[in-house]
Amino acid sequence: MDLRRLRLGEASIKSNEDRDEYEKDYARLIQSPAFRRLQGKSQVFGAGTGDYYRTRLTHSLEVAQIAREVAKRFGRSMPDLQHAEHPGLMIDPTVVECAALAHDFGHPPFGHKGEEVLNSLLMNEYGLKYEGNAQNFRILMFLEKRAGSDSGLVLTAAVLLGINKYPYLLEEEGCLKGVYASEWESIHELRTLWQMPEGCSTLEAQLMDLCDDIAYSTHDIEDGIRAGKIQMNDTFFEDKRLIRNVVLEVLNDPSNKRFVWEQVSVEAMVRKVLADYLEQWERIFVECNQEESRTRREMKARWVSMFANQLGILDDSVLGWKKVTLVKDGIEDIELLRTMEILKKLAWVTLIKDFRVQRLQKRSEIIVESLWSSYKDPEKGQWIVPPDWMDSYERHKDKWSWPRFIADYISGMTDAYAEKVYAELFGSKSGSIYEMD
Repeated sequence: MDLRRLRLGEASIKSNEDRDEYEKDYARLIQSPAFRRLQGKSQVFGAGTGDYYRTRLTHSLEVAQIAREVAKRFGRSMPDLQHAEHPGLMIDPTVVECAALAHDFGHPPFGHKGEEVLNSLLMNEYGLKYEGNAQNFRILMFLEKRAGSDSGLVLTAAVLLGINKYPYLLEEEGCLKGVYASEWESIHELRTLWQMPEGCSTLEAQLMDLCDDIAYSTHDIEDGIRAGKIQMNDTFFEDKRLIRNVVLEVLNDPSNKRFVWEQVSVEAMVRKVLADYLEQWERIFVECNQEESRTRREMKARWVSMFANQLGILDDSVLGWKKVTLVKDGIEDIELLRTMEILKKLAWVTLIKDFRVQRLQKRSEIIVESLWSSYKDPEKGQWIVPPDWMDSYERHKDKWSWPRFIADYISGMTDAYAEKVYAELFGSKSGSIYEMD
């Protein structure tokens, strides 16, 4: 049995096509409605803000491109990865690309604010969690459909575990990210078959996750500069409030332990990273004949290249596994990892924490809460849910509670569709009732 190409639940759906199994997964993902809907979901700025800015779709495509190229480089420099005895210690470029394409399927409309609001509503009223990574598996293993299957895309084990960067049961006490119990049973079955160490993710999942971080720390900043939220001058980069906010974001991040910040002065390092970033910008600005657009693209390209070229694989003595990380001279490059984290926090405090963005997020919160209040009562909500969704609910209601059903429905909306439904329910004007949902 090829454990990596195993498809749970597809014993009766055999194909005679002469295609690689991972290529089939790639086709299933990019042809899925969930993938197309990413074009209408916010990355940093609201979807539809402008033609230039990234959406969840373009972000996912860029993560996939970085991840595939790094995986191919690993294949050339570490050929043993193609023939490792353990299925979790192999890296296939197509698997990594598929994982990157699907890693944000579970994000609801309006980005992190939509996720925060849905989780709050579910927890406060029903004691249920909502989390974007867990929702990925709801979509891939249950909500999406393919020909011959009534439940999920039936992806290979390698791709499913390549997406599973948080290999935990979300319902466990204190767990912030993971997989819902409804899908964890199957994921845990695959992990058991693979003999995956507890709490460890595959090399492919780790690589995808780090490439996601690379994209956040480079592409989001490029968007921020383009929007004028990040101003490339001394006054902006030396602003005490900016530095204080970046430092606070670093210190308050619950995942910051892996960067051992206690070994350095966080404020001093934030100041150094910001100063070095501005100095590099000024140098490249001259090289690009003082063209800001070219400078933005060149800065982004150089940082992506630097981070991607430093990716390597080391032994993880703590977990007794392997770790994909930034490497220098055969050891983990903690300083560069910290630099990446500071750039991510810079994007966060200048873009997400911007007061105008916060106003938009407050509007998003009102929309999601209002939609929830309209749908949460099954006696009333059933009449305003599309018929195909109600048909699915009737078929699966023995394992699909109404609150989870409504969370699934709202989370699948694009930003524009959520606003359209809100306008129909609460606005003074709406479009034609004959518009297709």
